[in-house]
Amino acid sequence: MKKLFSLALLAIVIGACNTHPQFVVEGTVSDAADKVLYFEASAISGIQSLDSVKLNGKGSFRFKADEPESPEFYRLRIENKVINFSADSTETISFKASYPEFATGYTVEGSGSSQRIKELTLMQMELQSQADALLKLAQSRQIGVDVYQDSLTTLVKEYKEKVKNQYIYAAPYDASAYFALFQRLNNVQLFDALADKEDVRCFAAVATSLDNRYPHANRTKNIYNIAIKGLRNTRQAQPSTEEMPEFDVQETGIIDIELSDVRGKMHKLSDLKGKVVLLDFTIYQTEVSAAHNIALNQLYEKYASKGLEIYQVSFDVDEHYWKTIASNLPWICVRDINSTNSSLLSLYNVQGIPAIYLINRNSELSARSETIEDFDEAIKKLL
Repeated sequence: MKKLFSLALLAIVIGACNTHPQFVVEGTVSDAADKVLYFEASAISGIQSLDSVKLNGKGSFRFKADEPESPEFYRLRIENKVINFSADSTETISFKASYPEFATGYTVEGSGSSQRIKELTLMQMELQSQADALLKLAQSRQIGVDVYQDSLTTLVKEYKEKVKNQYIYAAPYDASAYFALFQRLNNVQLFDALADKEDVRCFAAVATSLDNRYPHANRTKNIYNIAIKGLRNTRQAQPSTEEMPEFDVQETGIIDIELSDVRGKMHKLSDLKGKVVLLDFTIYQTEVSAAHNIALNQLYEKYASKGLEIYQVSFDVDEHYWKTIASNLPWICVRDINSTNSSLLSLYNVQGIPAIYLINRNSELSARSETIEDFDEAIKKLL
């Protein structure tokens, strides 16, 4: 009898340990027999596996997870096909999908935020498709690089305006607004949290809304820190940084680059530590390139003897054209063969070409801009 009582008590204790409020993710995936469906969390620190199931002929599934402290992001994945969604309470979110169109043709019920995330995902896919088509035209020389850049800029501008008005400013407290801020094109974040004044306003709007509802959540702290940096960089007056509490942020140094010059010699950006460096991302086959290099040369002649170096990365498609120009320039000229698909554009959050970064003698990013004129006084202070 005592043994039975002890077992019953243990069962009660175990049950009590599992009473944390949970949300449910359920649904069906047709044409996916024997496929493994993964349930994952899209945390700030990266993707985390939560659960998985091998689908049978019916394709039904049901997952549970603890209710998050604030709206959080999750995903369902089969192989490389992904459905992104959000959960913020003890809701039940239902999906219906087929394996061939798992990432695009699904339906979702029980979560308005997840429906809006689907809309944003499909919009971004269409934007990427249009950008890829433009790049192919440029690579085949059916359009010039200047036309390509102008067309791409117009596409991105129109996309961002739509997203700002319909998703971010319309409901800055919604998970879809947060999701929109971190969408990418060619691996480059569409909304520049550090240098674009209009984009920083978007981050500040979402940060303020989240703080009103979830002041202690990690998501809130994360986007607040981003917004604070952006407000400082763009010298925004509203919302003032005094109204926004700052949390601990670890500052990082430069992201290293190692590319070859016209003679095949490799150059590492980190090897220039001890010098003041202008890191310049450019495309020689643009209308502004000649004037841009003339302005660079003026700075180089003025400060090279005092410790300034220029590390110029070209994203030109035409290698011969790049070599012709680079061979006549006095600074370090390298080229990324991945052109505008380069991961460097994402890592440095490049929003337009040219893009210039000022690096101090300790290999730390000091400033960024799209015009040379902004740097003369800043370089003088660092030398």
